[in-house]
Amino acid sequence: MQPSVAHDRERLNRELDRERLTRLLDRVRQQPSDFRDAAALATASGFGSTRLNHLFRLHLHTTPAAFLRRARVEAAQRTLLETDRPLMDAGYEAGFESGSGFYENFRRLTGLSPRAWRRLRRHPRFILGLPSDFLAEECLRYPGRDPVSPAEWVSGRSMRRAVRLDGKPVILSVDLYHGHALGAVEGSRAVSPAGMARAHRIVRRLLGLDLDPAPFARKIGHDVRMANVVGRRPGLRIPLTVNVFEGLVWAIICEQTNLPLALQLRRRLIERAGRPVDDLVAHPDPAAVARLDYSDLTALQFPSRKAEYLIDTCRMIARGELAPEAFPEEPATVVEQRLLAIRGLSPWSAQYIMMRACGFADCVPVGDPDLATALERLHDLDQRPGPDETSRLMEPFAPLRSLATYHLWRMLGDPA
Repeated sequence: MQPSVAHDRERLNRELDRERLTRLLDRVRQQPSDFRDAAALATASGFGSTRLNHLFRLHLHTTPAAFLRRARVEAAQRTLLETDRPLMDAGYEAGFESGSGFYENFRRLTGLSPRAWRRLRRHPRFILGLPSDFLAEECLRYPGRDPVSPAEWVSGRSMRRAVRLDGKPVILSVDLYHGHALGAVEGSRAVSPAGMARAHRIVRRLLGLDLDPAPFARKIGHDVRMANVVGRRPGLRIPLTVNVFEGLVWAIICEQTNLPLALQLRRRLIERAGRPVDDLVAHPDPAAVARLDYSDLTALQFPSRKAEYLIDTCRMIARGELAPEAFPEEPATVVEQRLLAIRGLSPWSAQYIMMRACGFADCVPVGDPDLATALERLHDLDQRPGPDETSRLMEPFAPLRSLATYHLWRMLGDPA
């Protein structure tokens, strides 16, 4: 068989496998109670258990069992928010076989009890339980990196953020205490149950609560150098952007731009196209940016190409040709293809968005100079590694390379 023919056949087989996997994911999300356990997923998919585990790691950066648990909790969340069914009925209908299993998994994945989740229908505040190893200051470093940002304000262990709920700008506040976080929508404006569910989701994203660092800590236990890095910040989590769109905008702005200038351009974009609320300004949505002309951004000192990339991308979203908020539910391999098809995004940008905006667990922004510098220091190399060597050095941390990357970035602020 000629090499080109073999390559085409291999590519076709990969696409067919991904299509079969996608159909399985849709079935699980729609009716998770149809599947007793991960073995039932393998049976329904037609893949063997080993093959299915490989495909989940490759395309979703998770395991079949973890995906099924999350699908069950999300189904229960919908029932509790949209109906008056008894709490335990929501758990049983989602596929949980016991009350203890339902409550334990629900609290672990949402930070709330089922009863507290249902109260979001009537109350503008909620209290999230935090892991015992939660690092409050570390999580607030990212939203607090720009002290004069118009969109957010961070002081000590408190944060106020202008966000959009129910299509309107509101202030979402987060106060961190020992063991819990108080989230609240400020003001007298009523927020719908779906809006409060969105507020809860934003807080969990901002605090990086969806990616458990414990498996990574166990994985690198034998690696003395990396264990020392992780030991400086046990429990470190990756804070995500408010939504995928904000992460996409930030990546376009950051491409080939130093951090101080990138922060300045972000401020100017928010002030130009965002929506004010109280003393803050909510980040613009795609439609608001799509309505701008290139000259509107070049007048704000955006490079002309960057202005084109940003506005053109937002116009694609406004026309329905791109749906970034759906990315976290799609296979990572599909998301990467979609991102690389956007003008102005490099492979580094695509991996960064997948890691910091979508929350995928096994991303490596190859080509990032800070990551290369951190690897040079970690391994005591004579020079910074290139792309191929960076990929090789990060391979031992799979399938949790996102957290490895974040630890290495944070390492650069430590004494050598």
